[in-house]
Amino acid sequence: MAGLGYARVSTLEQHPEPQIRALEGAGCLRVYTDHGVSGMQANRPQLEKLLENARAGDELVVWKLDRLGRSTRQLLELVDSLESRGIHFRSLTEGVATTGPMGKAMLTVMSAFAQLERDQLAERTRAGLAAAAARGRKGGRPSVTPDSDKVRQASQYRQAGLTPPEIGKLLGVSRATVYRYLALLADQDTG
Repeated sequence: MAGLGYARVSTLEQHPEPQIRALEGAGCLRVYTDHGVSGMQANRPQLEKLLENARAGDELVVWKLDRLGRSTRQLLELVDSLESRGIHFRSLTEGVATTGPMGKAMLTVMSAFAQLERDQLAERTRAGLAAAAARGRKGGRPSVTPDSDKVRQASQYRQAGLTPPEIGKLLGVSRATVYRYLALLADQDTG
């Protein structure tokens, strides 16, 4: 039985090395790693490559259940697909393996609880945002008072025929900021 490991990190800033070390320590001959890929995304290139290369008798190993799928349905569908091909599944952290009926039952229960935890977190986040909005606070980054010199320079560059991306590069700001500067000037001219 060949162990094929799958590691995934959701952002490019995260590091998959702890997962990879654990998978190699568990005897995985090869580890496929997706970087900067959310578990909710259907397109996970390295997981797809692993699934193409897996053969009957192989075992797909993950460090933790949520690395394979973010929803109970998604996870169970994938495990069912593996089982139909004769490929086993094992999660190291939870100690779950699909080599027997008890492992399959535990996988179903544990993924349901993981889904419940994610749903509750989303519900608490929505409630917190609603409470903050009721107090007059809104989410997002705080607005910044524009630099009047940069606003004036943006106007001059625009009048000289430069495009907003070019202006942004010269001023060291984003294209969207240039558009905000130009809109601010237009509002001042009409007001």
